Amino acid sequence: MNDDARTNIGIPVPGASDSAELREQVERTRDELGRTVEALAAKTDIKAQAKEKTAAIKDQAADTAALVTDQIREKAGQAAQLVRDTTPDPVLEKTARAASQVRESAAKAGQYAADKTPDPLLEKARQAATVARVNRTSLLAVGAAAVILLLVRRSRGRRR
Repeated sequence: MNDDARTNIGIPVPGASDSAELREQVERTRDELGRTVEALAAKTDIKAQAKEKTAAIKDQAADTAALVTDQIREKAGQAAQLVRDTTPDPVLEKTARAASQVRESAAKAGQYAADKTPDPLLEKARQAATVARVNRTSLLAVGAAAVILLLVRRSRGRRR
């Protein structure tokens, strides 16, 4: 007795074309079952889902930060151009001289502070500035999240 005969006991033996259809249907069912099992396994993998959501939120925050930064730069440029266009020349000249004096004073003050600050403190400040520059996107994302959190808490406080 062959395997087909044992598994089909009591079932009428279909024709050759019906047998091929049944095999095809069994194969489709196996494929569907495999996909279903994979989907269920993916749903139960909380760690992978959390990583995906974190990456998506991080990307979204970075995109939003870049968009807002571009908008701020554009608006600042427009405002500066508007001020330049509407300000008389003598005022612009005085402003340029004052700005130059302020830059010189700031440079002197910075140099004075650097001369008076202990070397270990200067080194720590340089390290902190370097870390901040390297992790700019992360810092912006955390800052944006903190602002959103504060705004949400503030709006909930007003509703009560």
